[in-house]
Amino acid sequence: MRLRREPEPGGDGSLRALRTRWRSASLAAGWRFPGDWGLPEVDAVCAALVRNRPAEIPVAGLARARATAGAGLGETLLDLAALHSVTTPSGEATPPDVDALPSRLLRVAALAWAEVAMDKLASTEVIDPLTGLPTAAYLRTRLRELYGRSGCRTGEDHTLLVVSVDLSGVRGWPRMTAMILIAEAMRVVFDGGESIASLGPATVAAAVPRDGRIAAKAVMLRRELHERLSVDDQLESVGPPKIRLVRLPATHESASQLLQRLART
Repeated sequence: MRLRREPEPGGDGSLRALRTRWRSASLAAGWRFPGDWGLPEVDAVCAALVRNRPAEIPVAGLARARATAGAGLGETLLDLAALHSVTTPSGEATPPDVDALPSRLLRVAALAWAEVAMDKLASTEVIDPLTGLPTAAYLRTRLRELYGRSGCRTGEDHTLLVVSVDLSGVRGWPRMTAMILIAEAMRVVFDGGESIASLGPATVAAAVPRDGRIAAKAVMLRRELHERLSVDDQLESVGPPKIRLVRLPATHESASQLLQRLART
């Protein structure tokens, strides 16, 4: 099922007339920000209807644009219901009703909106309040981008540099201080856009390219860690941090499982 069609261009059936009726119905139905309603994707939907072409693809594009702009799913669907209400065969507007939308159109719009909304959620850089580093969720997102570009070659092009420290004999403030200092050392060494994250209470990691500089970076990091952790007498019971390179697996799913295992070590 599809939206009801407009007549061919001309007179009241023109793209501009349809757009105007749609906007008026949407604002009357409760669209909150009139200045944000007009998008290029709105015109694409109107053009498809006026020219008697399938509307599913432009409607999906509009739903994605609405999600990107911050419109909620309910608001997006109500806006489409407003369009549906002004394209009745008689030409008389009816009250917008989301339940009256054709099921296929409803599904297309909802899936397109959710696709963008989930991407925005996944890309949110949740910060660990102690170290100030992004969390494992951030690193999983960055790895997904790497796997999307390179696929199974990601493990050949990148590796994980993991730093873990034994804090079992440390309590209270010294424990927090140790992780703060480790995070600072990571930022100093990996300042070229590498993705760094806190994986757990005693583990941090960075996704670094295999560009021939890994060994030198590891040596620099060990020196930075030693300088920071050795200046505080309260950190004497903290053992030397362990630095290791961990090969990335062939798939992003396996890489996500790897991060979970590293977080528990």
